Amino acid sequence: IQEGRQTMKLYKRKPDDRAPLGQPDPYMIKAGDGRYYIYATGNPGPQLFCSDSLLDGWEYKGCCLEAPGQKNCWAPCVIEIDGKYYMYYSSMDEDSDDVHGQTMRVAVADCPGGPFRFVKNLLPPFSIDPHMVVTPSGMYLFYCVNEYEAQRVGTVVMCDKMTDPFTMEGKPVCVIRPTLDEEIYQRDRFKKGEHWHTIEGAFYFSKGNTHYLMYSGACHQNPTYFIGYSVAHGDPDADLRTLDWKKFPDDTTYAPLLSKNDFVEGMGHNSVIFDNGTCYIVYHGRDIGDINLPEDARSARIDEMKIDGDVLSVEVTR
Repeated sequence: IQEGRQTMKLYKRKPDDRAPLGQPDPYMIKAGDGRYYIYATGNPGPQLFCSDSLLDGWEYKGCCLEAPGQKNCWAPCVIEIDGKYYMYYSSMDEDSDDVHGQTMRVAVADCPGGPFRFVKNLLPPFSIDPHMVVTPSGMYLFYCVNEYEAQRVGTVVMCDKMTDPFTMEGKPVCVIRPTLDEEIYQRDRFKKGEHWHTIEGAFYFSKGNTHYLMYSGACHQNPTYFIGYSVAHGDPDADLRTLDWKKFPDDTTYAPLLSKNDFVEGMGHNSVIFDNGTCYIVYHGRDIGDINLPEDARSARIDEMKIDGDVLSVEVTR
């Protein structure tokens, strides 16, 4: 555990540990048993870490999903509904080598530590990065798909209502799409002169009549990779698909909440947890200059996040 004035790297592998080197796309919850759980991208299934404390004592518990015939689990999200725990995630079929075969799926468990058991596919490929929420107006799933016919082609964030934890209403709307050069994932990716943009990793929360939708932009290997957010105003019981989402501060300004600094890079794909009256952002990042780790070994980190009206702020320290 590496502690700074605020920033905490949540898990550091011991020499004899079987845990993976990093915890990409960390999703944290505090469960009904009072313990904290982090679910992270992993192969063949999601990595599970748990602790009795928010900031220390994290233990690696291995893969927590039983999904025969699947591999490369991306960005698991877990939510408790009526005493059951539901995991929303994307994965590839075991015999596929096409990353665009990532398919949105749902699994269920009796407890937060699993084992989660695969139930059904929710969306066809390519569909990734789920965030399931329950609001006064119902259940909603945020997720990402590719948009090929647009001024800025790329990956966008969608939202659809759920009629139950296993069923989508089938009336999705796009709530965030690319508007900036800094959101370019790769130039000339599929066609010369057509740059591929990426908006992914949505996380929703609200405070009063203000709604926040966080996201990551670009590629985690790019210097402009960042966490940003959109804001909407409306009643707590509003249909989240009907809100007027606006990027903060606007569509044309690159103003990341978190991005590369002098000592951390690759900061992105976050979740948010409120604990004892304090708001925390949980995200992944790489220590700059750590030659002992591969570039893709992104560690889970946590910082306090301030909320002041429409403005979110985070101070990252070593």
